Parts: sequence; C-alpha cells; structure tokens
Amino acid sequence: MPSIFDILGPVMIGPSSSHTAGAAKLGLIARQLLGTEPVKAEITLYNSFARTYKGHGTDRAIVGGILGMRPDDERLRNSLEMAKEKGLKYEFKLIMKAPKLHPNSARIKLFDKDGNKIEMVGSSLGGGRIEVVEIEGFKVSFSVMTHTIVIIADDIPGSIAHISGAIAEKNINIANMFVSREEKLANMVIEVDQEVPNEVLQKISSFSWVHYVRLVEPIV
Repeated sequence: MPSIFDILGPVMIGPSSSHTAGAAKLGLIARQLLGTEPVKAEITLYNSFARTYKGHGTDRAIVGGILGMRPDDERLRNSLEMAKEKGLKYEFKLIMKAPKLHPNSARIKLFDKDGNKIEMVGSSLGGGRIEVVEIEGFKVSFSVMTHTIVIIADDIPGSIAHISGAIAEKNINIANMFVSREEKLANMVIEVDQEVPNEVLQKISSFSWVHYVRLVEPIV
C-alpha cells in the first residue's frame, strides 16, 4: 500500500523529488558510509542525472548531502559555495548512456583527510525514494528506510552467526539481511527495527576478521 509520501512526495527543497531530494539522500548516505568528514568527492552522474543535473539542482543536492544536509535543508541551495568554505573539493563526471543503471544514478567516491575512502552507487527512484545498489564493488540493494548496518568482512564460516549474536545481545530485531561475496570477502547489509547503540558497532568491529562497519540512519 502506498504511503502519504508516495502520493504527496517528500518534504524537500525543490525543484525535483527525483533529481533533488533523492540526490541529497544519496550524498548523505555516502557521507555516513565514509564515517568521517569528507575532504574530497568524485561524483559521476549517469543518464538523466547527467543530462539535467544543473537545471534540477542535482549537483547542489548531492554536494549538500555530502556536507550532511537532509533533503529539506534550505542550505542545499547554497551547498556549492558552502563546500568551498568548508574545504570540500569536488568534481563531477558525466556519462550520458549507462543502460545497465537506473536513469537517475550516481557513483559517489569520498575521501577523508587520512586517506580513507568509500565508493557507492545509488539511484533515485522518484518521489524522494532511493536505492543503494553498490558499495565498494559489492552488489547490494537497500533503501535506508530503517537503521542499516553495513559490514565488510572476511568470508569465513560462522561470521553471520557472530554478527547476528552481537545484534541480538541488545534485543535488536533483524528485519532483513543481504549478503554478497567477492573472492574472500563478504558484504553484509543488515536492516534492523530499532536504533543501534554504538556498543553493537564496537562489538562487531572487535572481531578480527571484520574490516569495515558503518551505521546508516534512516532518511525519510
């Protein structure tokens, strides 16, 4: 059943729920996946995003999200100027035809001052809805409608049980789990029903075979 947001659209700074609100969410998700203050952003826009990004404010929206702004933040209109003030260097690349990707898609690669980086691909589906489809080369599929834990770890027996146990210790219910594998690594995207305390992330990070843990908070 569609929600009121599907009918009326999201609370946002316009002009477009797809090209502006959805784009801001993608930038904000990338920022959360990096986990620190970004100092550099490489952004590739595909298909419709690439053709209309300036007129619809997609560039301002994505950069605003990277700076930590939500889709209804009035500062989105001035995000490019604010990026310069904050020392965030950014560049846009345009690919007009990428038939395997949704028409409104972006690849966002972020770096922090210590050289840590994250790379993700996401799509804006309309009405402010988004889907993350790739993280660090792993194929994924989630929409950040709930609290989402993203993990990259060695692909070893029992890893899912250990991580699930760390979550269950705090009486947190797992709603969905998406696991993909690439060579000897596994990527886990775990959507949960409750807020996730930092102790859970610390417990998961303490496993020697876990390389990366981030929490992405809901963006509705």
